[in-house]
Amino acid sequence: MRKFSILALFAVLVFSLLAGCGKDDAKGNSKENVLSRVKDSKVLRVGFEGTYPPFNFLDDGNKYDGFDVDISNEIASRLGVKAKFIATKWEGLIGGLKADKFDIIIGQMSITDERKKSVDFTDPYVVTGSVLITRKDQNDISKLEQIKGKNVGVGGGTTFEKVARSVNGANVHLYKTVNEYIQDLINGRLDVIINDQLLMSYNIQKEKLPIKVASDIVNKDSIGMAVKKGNEDFVKELNQALADMKKDGTYNKIYKKWFGTDPLSE
Repeated sequence: MRKFSILALFAVLVFSLLAGCGKDDAKGNSKENVLSRVKDSKVLRVGFEGTYPPFNFLDDGNKYDGFDVDISNEIASRLGVKAKFIATKWEGLIGGLKADKFDIIIGQMSITDERKKSVDFTDPYVVTGSVLITRKDQNDISKLEQIKGKNVGVGGGTTFEKVARSVNGANVHLYKTVNEYIQDLINGRLDVIINDQLLMSYNIQKEKLPIKVASDIVNKDSIGMAVKKGNEDFVKELNQALADMKKDGTYNKIYKKWFGTDPLSE
């Protein structure tokens, strides 16, 4: 009986330890090692919106394409795995990461102190900035302070919203998709929108939109890859892969493919 009891107790302890490995901590972050999961599965599951050209979007063949896609594929290759893309609405990205719906967010997420409370970021993989966009026939807005009293369109929960709300008296309207507030600008329901200079320059030219970039950069953004907290080894490998890409010229090649210019300095 004594031998049986000791063995039984040992089995219970082992089972409890194994079961505990998959539990969430008090903040809802799984304790499972994400890097090990990626290496074991041979798949890097990447979360992004999938509707944000030229960064991430569906091409004519119904396959994901864009700057983020090329970066993701290169990062995955250097980790010895394949990238798999999972489109998710912007407001659900961080929640999806915490719930293990994907392993990483590579989707133009600005590094902010507020977001750092929920996720860990890699080194920046894009440095860009917010600009003011108006209709082509407008000449009354070229500086941030001039949006006072104007109807301003931005994406809800973005750094662009924060920029817009920094001006007292600006009438800020929140949208779920870029296309919605671009259309409202064109139709005259908005006076100005705020968005990323790379995205807007690309889309204005590609879609021949009757709008223009009306300002210099009004707020610089550093964009990082987001991972679940507590995975320092994963962040370290991602940073190394990114550094190697920049050192051997691969990063610049991808950047020029999509934007036709050299990257902004950090």
